[in-house]
Amino acid sequence: MHVPDGFIDAPTSAVTGVVAAGALAVSLRGARRELGEERAAPLAGLVAAFIFAVQMLNFPVAAGTSGHLLGGALAAILVGPYTAVLCVSVVLLMQGVLFADGGLTALGVNITDMAITTTVVSYAVFRGLLALLPRTRRSVTAASFVAALVSVPAAAVVFTLIYAIGGTTNVSLGKVATAMIGVHVLIGIGEAVITALTVGAVVAVRPDLVYGARGLRQRLQLRVNGELVDAPAPTPVAARTSRRTLWITGLATSLVLAGFVSFYASANPDGLEKVAHDQGIDQKAERHASADSPLADYGVKDVSDARLSGGLAGVIGVGVTVVAGSAVFWAVRRRRSVPAEA
Repeated sequence: MHVPDGFIDAPTSAVTGVVAAGALAVSLRGARRELGEERAAPLAGLVAAFIFAVQMLNFPVAAGTSGHLLGGALAAILVGPYTAVLCVSVVLLMQGVLFADGGLTALGVNITDMAITTTVVSYAVFRGLLALLPRTRRSVTAASFVAALVSVPAAAVVFTLIYAIGGTTNVSLGKVATAMIGVHVLIGIGEAVITALTVGAVVAVRPDLVYGARGLRQRLQLRVNGELVDAPAPTPVAARTSRRTLWITGLATSLVLAGFVSFYASANPDGLEKVAHDQGIDQKAERHASADSPLADYGVKDVSDARLSGGLAGVIGVGVTVVAGSAVFWAVRRRRSVPAEA
């Protein structure tokens, strides 16, 4: 789904850049509330690194096409929708600048499509389902599956609309829409499975750290003398896993996925690449401004062994993303706390 330079014309790219900048400004303000607790900022940095790692794991879908996690739903449920937009945007920025993945002039398009659309759609679906389902951990996992499933074809629809406005090639819009939505429905299934498994795993050990699981337990009420009264709150149960252990485990998992498992990812083109090639959208694609980066195409320059080159690039990417993301989220949280301390 990473849109290269040249797919969308300059005026439309500029407009999406303005939209993305506005959304990021709103998200920075909203994230201050979501990152109010000290434990939230490190988790948000870890979520960004995990999304980067899992995006390296392309999985086959159909007809020589692969897909990968977009991550908006996963981030929104784990750390909140505003912080999620920032998480995915940090990942997109690292990918574009360091790995030549996603055009730099198309950064606004990619943030609008992959960060904003997936987060807004998935979180709206997630909250809507939770309002209907029993307020349990299983409901959180089930709702996360559906929310992630819907978010991917929604991003395909938004790309199609952007292409309709500013596409640089004369290709039938109907063909583009059919191909994009069709393949991304399949990719959405993979996104849903990854999201549900990850959310379910974190909810199982630390539900208090999952933004979407806050306030799950409804206060038990007892009938006394014909009136309903709140029962005494139960004694809190000690967390099964410490925050530090969870963070270290998540980081280690991200490093293993990016540094080792990614070597076995599908080499088939992803959904957008396949559609672009088949439909001729890529006729005016431009060479990436970071094509000469030492880490371009997720490999380390001058390292001849493909396994080692890709593994090192993945580890570097996870490291840079967790540092950059954590720095952003700590800064956002600190800005929130300064007025209170003044």
